[in-house]
Amino acid sequence: MQAFTFSTSQRIICESGAASRLGEICKQEGLQSVMLITDPGISRLGLHQKALDSFIKVDMPVHVYGEVQADPPESVVTEAVNMAKEAKVDAIIGFGGGSSMDVAKIVALLAHPVCAQSLTDIYGLNNAHGKRLPLIQLPTTAGTGSEVTQVAIVTTGKTTKMGAVTPIFLPDIAILDCELTLGLPPHVTAATGIDAMVHAIEAYTSKIKKNPMSDLMAKEALRLIARHIKTAVHVGNDKKAREAMLLGSMFAGQAFANAPVAAVHALAYPLGGHFHIPHGLSNALVLPHVMRFNLQNAATRYAELAPIIFPDEVLSGTDIEIGGQLIKNIEALIADLKLPTQLKEMGIPESFLSKLADDAMLQTRLLLNNPRDVNRDDALKIYQAAY
Repeated sequence: MQAFTFSTSQRIICESGAASRLGEICKQEGLQSVMLITDPGISRLGLHQKALDSFIKVDMPVHVYGEVQADPPESVVTEAVNMAKEAKVDAIIGFGGGSSMDVAKIVALLAHPVCAQSLTDIYGLNNAHGKRLPLIQLPTTAGTGSEVTQVAIVTTGKTTKMGAVTPIFLPDIAILDCELTLGLPPHVTAATGIDAMVHAIEAYTSKIKKNPMSDLMAKEALRLIARHIKTAVHVGNDKKAREAMLLGSMFAGQAFANAPVAAVHALAYPLGGHFHIPHGLSNALVLPHVMRFNLQNAATRYAELAPIIFPDEVLSGTDIEIGGQLIKNIEALIADLKLPTQLKEMGIPESFLSKLADDAMLQTRLLLNNPRDVNRDDALKIYQAAY
């Protein structure tokens, strides 16, 4: 067996309604003053109100930064860091989707009183150093798994993104409260659910750090998501389905935090950077086509996953044949969830595919994990197949 290290959040609470006792949890941790980081949509809907009320009950000050944008730019991160420093809070809470949780990770580090690093210092692998403030994460979507990952993604220019990767970002507490996901619209539920599936599939086929524990997490993530995604999309108030999706998303996050994602994400990032397509949908648009490209190298792995994702299908034949049927079934699932399936549906000009291929090749951190080597012509052909 190849040696491996498996890291995840220190403590995980999976409890319906847990957000309503967030103040109590913080009090038990000995905290005195906290900052909650979220986005305007959550603020507008008041989704965090029960959490805020819980701090009143325990007489604890809570400062709210509610301006996180999707694909957060550096200016948002800097603004949140400055607010945390000025308020002199002693803990950070990420409350929202992946963007809010990613910002919370960085703020917890850069707002620590003894931190001497700047935002640009921490980009890359293990370039962040020192201590961070206590960090608690509450996901409101079942997709990114950011509550258990070491990665934070920031938009650094008009179309470019950078990642900071460090174990320091693993939170002290991840709280999974399915009630926070009950109001998600069907298209968001579908896209974030496919995002979590991508995390699990890519972790299971990751070339460099695949390991037995990430494999277990990936398979359980796919089992839960595959069985509940349609119900969660079509019957949005089903708590059982919502909790299963949230747990599956977390397991997928634990898997890819330790066996990193690959070409699907590498080709999805330019779609978000140039056309502001939500990350989960970007992944869904290229997933079947990257899998088809990888099939000759990943057939055995795909054949192992096929009965987990589609247990009611009777699949037989060679691993290549079973893997091919898996890809077709995934395409059918994406279409059944009413997600767009072609790049042209997103208003992307065919003439722009060449630029997308160029940008995808810059994602070397991701491409090196892919089970099959990807060159620039390969990337272009994948985009063309997805068009």
